[in-house]
Amino acid sequence: MRIAAIFPGQGSQFVGMGGDIVEASEAAADIFARARRVLGYDLLAMTRRGPEGRLTETRFAQPAIFVTNVALYAALGERIAPVVSAGHSFGEYCSLVISEALTFEHALALVQARGVAMQEAASLARGGMAAVLGLDEAPLREVVARARAESGRVQLANFNAPGQIVVSGDADAVRRAGELAMAAGAKRVVALNVSGAWHSELMEPALQTFAPVVAAATIALPKFTVVSNVDGQPYRDVATIRANLVRSVTGEVLWHQAMLRLLGERPELIVEFGAQAVVAPLAKRLPGAPPVMHVGDSAGAAKLLSALGAPV
Repeated sequence: MRIAAIFPGQGSQFVGMGGDIVEASEAAADIFARARRVLGYDLLAMTRRGPEGRLTETRFAQPAIFVTNVALYAALGERIAPVVSAGHSFGEYCSLVISEALTFEHALALVQARGVAMQEAASLARGGMAAVLGLDEAPLREVVARARAESGRVQLANFNAPGQIVVSGDADAVRRAGELAMAAGAKRVVALNVSGAWHSELMEPALQTFAPVVAAATIALPKFTVVSNVDGQPYRDVATIRANLVRSVTGEVLWHQAMLRLLGERPELIVEFGAQAVVAPLAKRLPGAPPVMHVGDSAGAAKLLSALGAPV
């Protein structure tokens, strides 16, 4: 079966994630053990017991989500062989690991550096994000331009699906953009529970420390197709991987475009590996999408194996 593996990014975390799959799979447990050696702290204890406030801090949330995603995938072992993969925001690091473009350890070191740099950048300005539902891109761009002129830095950040676009920037400007979006016909504006303006120019200070880390990283070409969420295209060279890993910090997430390109690889099944089903529901709404599954624990892994006709 032609399988597409997709991975969520920030916002998929919760206290308790990862514990079940570690109990059920030695391979998943090994991923968390290797993570402890890289990070220098017990990530599994944090994901199991929290506190929630710490787990939502970007410097901890990004490694926690990345490691949990990879552990869920590792629990399937060689019984799953994707032909294409994509990850939302830093979820792309998971795609690069399973395609062997990055080793797990190198990817985790990059994710850790990214989270720390972004948290430090967030401390310099009061930023926020909001999801705008039911308004197309063109009128929303006009809304954002007006909010920017009136209230400060704000821009489009995540193109999750038609009619679901996230804006990011200075907290006051994001709030003003939401007001203007509602006046322009949006169905709803949802403020996101985040500690910074991810994928916006407010993150530019993070590039000073993160870009050199990416430049020094050992990266290879993926062994199967990985579609970038930065430009919505498959990776063809290492230079583009490096450039996009840096661009992702401040640039737009073209998730819908990436998923449409992923469908071009003709997957027969799309599987999200993540603590919560975040991108699977979006995949189900794609035109012509194949069946979609979510693996968030040992029960989800067993269900996938059953669907594949593999021994559990």
